[in-house]
Amino acid sequence: MQRFIKIILLIFIFSSSYAQNGTIRGFVYDKSSGEPVMFCNVFLKGTTIGAPTDVNGMYNISKVNYGTYQLVATYIGYDTSQVEITLAENQILTKNLEISESSIKLNEVKISAEREAMRTEVNAAAIKITKKELEMVPTIGGDPDLAQYIQIIPGVVFTGDQGGQLYIRGGSPIQNKVLLDGMTIYSPFHSIGLFSVFDTDIIRNTDVFTGGFNAEYGGRISSIMDIKTKNGNKKRFGGKITSNTFGSKLLLEGPLSKNQKSSFVFSGKTSYLDKSSELFYKEPLFSFGENGLPYSYTDLYGKISLHGNNGSKFNLFGFNFQDLVDYQNISKLSWTSNGIGSEFILIPGNSPVLIEGNFAYSSYKISLDEAASPLRESGISGFSMGFDFTYFKPKGKIKYGFDIHGYATDFLTYNSVNTPITQNENTSEFSGYVNYQYTSTRLIIEPGFRIQKYTLGLSPEPRLGIKYIVNEKTRLKVASGFYSQNILSTSSDRDVVNLFSGIISSPEEVPTQPNGEEYNSKIQKAKHIITGIEYDVNNKIDFQIEAYIKDFDQLTNINRNMTSNDDETFIIETGIARGIDALIKYNSKKLYVWLVYSLGQVKRDDGVREYSPHFDRRHNINFVTSYKFGKDHEWKFDTRWNLGSGFPFTQTQGFYENITFSEGINTDYTTTNGELGIEYAELNNGRLPYYHRLDLSIARNIKLNNNANLNITASVTNAYNRENIFYFNRVKHERVNQLPLMPSLGMNLTF
Repeated sequence: MQRFIKIILLIFIFSSSYAQNGTIRGFVYDKSSGEPVMFCNVFLKGTTIGAPTDVNGMYNISKVNYGTYQLVATYIGYDTSQVEITLAENQILTKNLEISESSIKLNEVKISAEREAMRTEVNAAAIKITKKELEMVPTIGGDPDLAQYIQIIPGVVFTGDQGGQLYIRGGSPIQNKVLLDGMTIYSPFHSIGLFSVFDTDIIRNTDVFTGGFNAEYGGRISSIMDIKTKNGNKKRFGGKITSNTFGSKLLLEGPLSKNQKSSFVFSGKTSYLDKSSELFYKEPLFSFGENGLPYSYTDLYGKISLHGNNGSKFNLFGFNFQDLVDYQNISKLSWTSNGIGSEFILIPGNSPVLIEGNFAYSSYKISLDEAASPLRESGISGFSMGFDFTYFKPKGKIKYGFDIHGYATDFLTYNSVNTPITQNENTSEFSGYVNYQYTSTRLIIEPGFRIQKYTLGLSPEPRLGIKYIVNEKTRLKVASGFYSQNILSTSSDRDVVNLFSGIISSPEEVPTQPNGEEYNSKIQKAKHIITGIEYDVNNKIDFQIEAYIKDFDQLTNINRNMTSNDDETFIIETGIARGIDALIKYNSKKLYVWLVYSLGQVKRDDGVREYSPHFDRRHNINFVTSYKFGKDHEWKFDTRWNLGSGFPFTQTQGFYENITFSEGINTDYTTTNGELGIEYAELNNGRLPYYHRLDLSIARNIKLNNNANLNITASVTNAYNRENIFYFNRVKHERVNQLPLMPSLGMNLTF
């Protein structure tokens, strides 16, 4: 590890001293709020020299001949900003720009920020989500939510409204890494699948990589969700108050000083779903007589930002997320997640290198108390630290860095033979990476290499992404790589409903292969390959199709086949996920249409049998529309319809009397009453019925003044009251369904 850090430092020293001609760099900000403007075009007027801004609002134009230029920034919906600059030979000139929202409404979108990113990044198996996209999906109670949008992304399978989890192109939830400003979030979604822990209004940008992600990311074998939050309004105090049928929210933001060098943002939201839902559902929703929906949560987030004149900044943030599911007298599940972190961006005055870093501490604890079972508990806590260096070149960039993670796991549960399983371990991870992006007129090549050092061993991980720009409308792309991770979930991949999701680190002792040989590695590993086509039909219609294969070479799981205490606690599985995803988007001034069709197959092999995990959905369709109407587009009508083929499940083959021999050899099996035993059929050979659901919402925006708006939203979830199955009680032969028709009304005031 020390040798790798020395190499990184040598590269940094070399990069800092290597500068040809001049460089123009800086940030583009929204004039009204001071927030960075992402994917804005910045160029030198009268030339073909320019660059788009990144997620931080930063642009960098290298190898510019010295002289005087007009520096121009343009972005859809904003007035063009232009300023004269003079660049000396070999100078690194920092120039920040501000742009204002345009008062002139454009008739149509000529080129979107997303299309600009498609032409400058490989972006295989990647979706970029901004607040504008989040608002296209029907809202529950008036506020959009990331959890609802993620469900419509190509390749994402959602297992239900209650206790639902997200499975991304064959990967289970523990194989998906969720980052909040660089910090790992272990439980990003609440137990009721309609809500995430993140307030939409604090999100600046979300990048979702459903596979094939580059060397910058590691530690997971399926997907990455990278969420960046906004810094808060540097110009004036403002906020948002929301109240709806099922919850409420308060958002505050503003400057901390008169010189506009510091700002803050605070968000708090809470649910009273467990109380208000009783008004709609007079009859019990569950077989044990529970009225309403027994879900509640509270989410708090705060952030302070300090800004430098040249664009350097330092952020300090913290959060506390809580979730509770209380089936009275039956079971009670609760979890809490909290943390504190910091991140910085440093712009050295005489170096073309951008330096980014983060440090964080977080913890996650979950417990399940059931009347018929012992208490189950799980927790993970620890710190993380990372540094990234970006060196901009005229035709691309080099990004390199390293990460250090240290965490402790504390776990207690019971297996099928009622033996406690515990794990209390301290684990550390070290990683380093280098990623190079070369961009020409027709070709974008992005090779990279990451090395992960775990307690269990070393994992070298090459990555490669390529995009070929055939013409102005057509682009071909491919991405592949090796991936690894060191943690696993204790929830069963075979259970359709399992709210308790414990987290443990991979065990040091794993069983041998079926042929008796040792495994080459104890680390969980996977290989990805993604290929795709992007085609711009016209200025309003985009079409994309991607095919993927994820080969899970090695998966460590708890042994669910245990019949005695002598059996292995853990088993090694393999798996493969294949699929094709097609996406069509239409975007005009009034109408937005999103249509996704996914065809997929997931298989697992535990050494005894090959089976389909419970999230293996063959067909999945998401159809979303958003229509604006009225004189000033003050009305908005949104729809979302989801259709999914049935999940696998294990059928009941029969029942029998199970004699437990509680008195050992002295048990008189001729007179003793046994327990009801269930004889199961082959694992997951059955299929549940198709799932489909229609959500609708209509909203009216009322402009009170230049800075204040009142929005009123009425919505309905499961509009035609489809009876989608939640779970089936085998013993009582009773079916419990997902959410019935659920209306809501909400208002929010932005000021």
